[in-house]
Amino acid sequence: MNLTERRMLDMLKKGRDHYGVVAVKAEFEAEGTRPDELLRLTELVFRADLKLALKIGGCEAVSDLHASRLYGAGYIIGPMVETPYALRKFIEARDTVYGADAAGTEFLFNLETETTLRNLDAMLPLAQGKLDGIVFGRVDFTLSRGLPRNAINQRMITDAVLQVAQACARADFDLVVGGSVALEAAPVLREVRQTRLDRFETRKIVFDGALADTPVFEEGIANAVAFELAWLENKRDYYGTIAGEDMARIRMMQDRCHAAMRPRIVTLSA
Repeated sequence: MNLTERRMLDMLKKGRDHYGVVAVKAEFEAEGTRPDELLRLTELVFRADLKLALKIGGCEAVSDLHASRLYGAGYIIGPMVETPYALRKFIEARDTVYGADAAGTEFLFNLETETTLRNLDAMLPLAQGKLDGIVFGRVDFTLSRGLPRNAINQRMITDAVLQVAQACARADFDLVVGGSVALEAAPVLREVRQTRLDRFETRKIVFDGALADTPVFEEGIANAVAFELAWLENKRDYYGTIAGEDMARIRMMQDRCHAAMRPRIVTLSA
């Protein structure tokens, strides 16, 4: 581990001990996490005694599910599960890869569009006994309604989250709220928690929902933001080193190539 990664590990341990951090999140979907990045992240996660939350690339991404077993994911999230048919596909893929051997792994599906919300009543009965919860992706849901991203904390979006919280409470389903969870989201999270809120997440950090009701909420979010910044800086430095490691040889080969292609002037003797 390099110095930045040691700092990141300290942040995760602090989050675990003081701010209700339960998992670190990676995505094969929108974020496009590469295998080498995920290996570095999983080392940090397991050294901090946390779970890995992994969003796979689609409802039927069987290869991603195989990878999730290899990396030891504790939470697996299926994205863009908008219809009962897509939900059945996610469940079938889960059963194909994990079968009955899914102990210690929880499966959730993303609710991130207006379409999913309209279909939720038909989907929840299919999910009960097979899946464990719903992740409400507020950013994509807001955009799916044709609203700008900064409308994420508006009343109409919060009402939609509350509708899902009520459905999860009735079905005894976990509810995780994501999508630009920052300091401004505190009132929304506290309101939702009155109905049901098991966890909430920033881009990379997953918190126990109880943190929303504590006086250290802001400190917890600040620690998460610092971790995410360090992650991006470490990623930049890692790939920057790879990009630069062959520069000297590239320049030498370019010089050789130019020399080989330079026109030669041949002088014929009389």
